[in-house]
Amino acid sequence: MHCLKHLRLSNARICLTRQAGNLLRPGSNGERLFRRQLRTSASSPTQHPHFEQVVPDQGTVYRKGVGSGQEDLLFYTITQGEEKISVSHFVNALQSTGLVASDPRLQDCMQQLDQAVQESAGTAVMDQELFRKCAANNIILLTEAFQKKFIIPDFMTFIANINQLYYSAQNQQGGQVANYIPQLAKFSPDLWGVSLCTVDGQRHSVGDTRVPFCLQSCIKPLEYALAIHESGTEKVHQYVGKEPSGVKFNKLNLNEDDKPHNPMVNAGAIVISSLIKPEVKKAEKFDYMMDYLKRMAGGEYVGFSNATFQSEKETGDRNFAIGYYLKEKKCFPQGADMIAALDFYFQLCSIEVTCESASIMAATLANGGICPITDKRVLSAEAVRNTLSLMHSCGMYDFSGQFAFHVGLPAKSGVSGAVLLVVPNIMGLMCWSPPVDRVGNSVRGIHFCQELVSLFNFHNYDNLRHFAKKLDPRRQAGHERNKAVIELMFAAYSGDVSALRRFALSAVDMELRDYDSRSALHVAAAEGKTCLLSFRWGNTPLDDALQFSQDSVVEVLKQYQCIYSHTLLPEVISPQAPNGSTLDAEDLRSMELLEGFV
Repeated sequence: MHCLKHLRLSNARICLTRQAGNLLRPGSNGERLFRRQLRTSASSPTQHPHFEQVVPDQGTVYRKGVGSGQEDLLFYTITQGEEKISVSHFVNALQSTGLVASDPRLQDCMQQLDQAVQESAGTAVMDQELFRKCAANNIILLTEAFQKKFIIPDFMTFIANINQLYYSAQNQQGGQVANYIPQLAKFSPDLWGVSLCTVDGQRHSVGDTRVPFCLQSCIKPLEYALAIHESGTEKVHQYVGKEPSGVKFNKLNLNEDDKPHNPMVNAGAIVISSLIKPEVKKAEKFDYMMDYLKRMAGGEYVGFSNATFQSEKETGDRNFAIGYYLKEKKCFPQGADMIAALDFYFQLCSIEVTCESASIMAATLANGGICPITDKRVLSAEAVRNTLSLMHSCGMYDFSGQFAFHVGLPAKSGVSGAVLLVVPNIMGLMCWSPPVDRVGNSVRGIHFCQELVSLFNFHNYDNLRHFAKKLDPRRQAGHERNKAVIELMFAAYSGDVSALRRFALSAVDMELRDYDSRSALHVAAAEGKTCLLSFRWGNTPLDDALQFSQDSVVEVLKQYQCIYSHTLLPEVISPQAPNGSTLDAEDLRSMELLEGFV
């Protein structure tokens, strides 16, 4: 394995310097530290760095253990080799990865920065010592952020696309603000906000994302998840079904077993409210629910609108009718108080959030029940799986089938104009705009969700291998090319003609080269794989001209080949053609252009 095994130290330095993106200027402390790290890594007898470095990866140099060396390397990467940068520069760099200053995981880091700003007479600067203090408890998180190891590596490009979708949806003017609850009718129809939070805690908000609004029906999946977490699937579904109802969400309608069809309709949610902490007092029960939601939101805003709660009770005749119907059909657990269950349900619908806090709730569901900005488990995996399944099939009122077909993601809407959207294992979103359509879904929210999956391959049934027309924000730039380089090199090293033939038939560029400008043919030659040397690596222009009988082109290419074959360098091409005629300046320029083709 001649070209893969014998890696000189100079090659290692060149490769790893490229990986760092040429951020360490010559002569700086960062550059000297970088070279020390390289000497250490090159001396390890267990590594095979040559082939590992085929794919440039800015993160490779930090994969050693956590320590001061890693902190220093990370510092010089962020500062691009400078000894000091302004604190604002560091905060901006941090935000470009998707992390925000209010992230609880960065609390110690932000406190150190705040102290530096307060103690500074002028512009606060960050040096190596301050960075060590900031990174002391956050080195893993910061390293992952600046290595682009988060679920969405190129976060700035991603949010630029999100912003475009936001402004596109803003132009949607249909729908009416819900008025059957008086407090909801007070919101402006022009309000429109979108917030997202990934499973790594990357966050972005655009629009009216800090305006509090009531969850309304968006509380239903969160309430159901808590019930499953506490009591388990079997017990909860003794009282409520799992099927879409096929009727309006507030109908007096039960399934054939005299149970509510699912937890996403009013009847199901009222029954679920009777299952949560049935033994405790009303005030304690409400406090318990608020604490749960705040943990879901990572400590972000969760409030309560007493005015909406009173409006719900005063205009809740339909829900009272549903409650008495459920009581008649013995749908509640034995000993449950129907009025208390209704009262609790009205309270839950009146809980306030913002787009920013609700997006973290959605991200907790996307992250399997672990809040991404606190890393604390809030819900069991079983509760999350069940909740997402029912959101997918029943979450969007009478539009659930259409939404599942076109968007293909778990979601729940509310008549306040909210749409809670979950992209499993990637992120959660909250879209909010008060105007709703005839079935109670936000007009702008629905449009945004549809456009989101039209641009990105987030639909549950988008094929990630063969559906290349959509963007995949989880992949770093150059991912496909780097993968192809690795596969070509290994196929050439092992003499796998079948693999090479498969790559060629798949339209892979067989001339792809690694950082040392070596192609798979170079590797095959170095390894003595004569079976590969006869492989058809690709035609030259002369081969194609002969194959397609382009005689005039053949004549020009052969003329050039005859001249070029007798010279060492293209610069010494003779102005005399083979037949003795003199080539003019235009002919010489044509010959020079052909130099790379034959």
